[in-house]
Amino acid sequence: MPKKRKIPMRTCIACRESVEKKKLFRIVRSPEGEVFLDFTGKKNGRGAYLSKKRTCIQKAKEKNLLSRHLGVPVPDSVFDEMEAYLKEHTGDGAEQ
Repeated sequence: MPKKRKIPMRTCIACRESVEKKKLFRIVRSPEGEVFLDFTGKKNGRGAYLSKKRTCIQKAKEKNLLSRHLGVPVPDSVFDEMEAYLKEHTGDGAEQ
């Protein structure tokens, strides 16, 4: 009987919901202090996870959650990139 593969779980910093890692955005602060989205989930640096939901993105932006978790200011372009991803992949900007 083959072994079942363990599914990595992570917690969204906005809604505190534990979800499969691949269903979350990973935002990374590189060792050089640069902040960007990591679609591979393997980039080097301090990471924070956000659900692919518009409400979580807005909450993180309004309450400065990413900046607090990563320890550096997060540019608006990171939030814009997440919003654009949602529009492109779901049509209306909400996870289906």
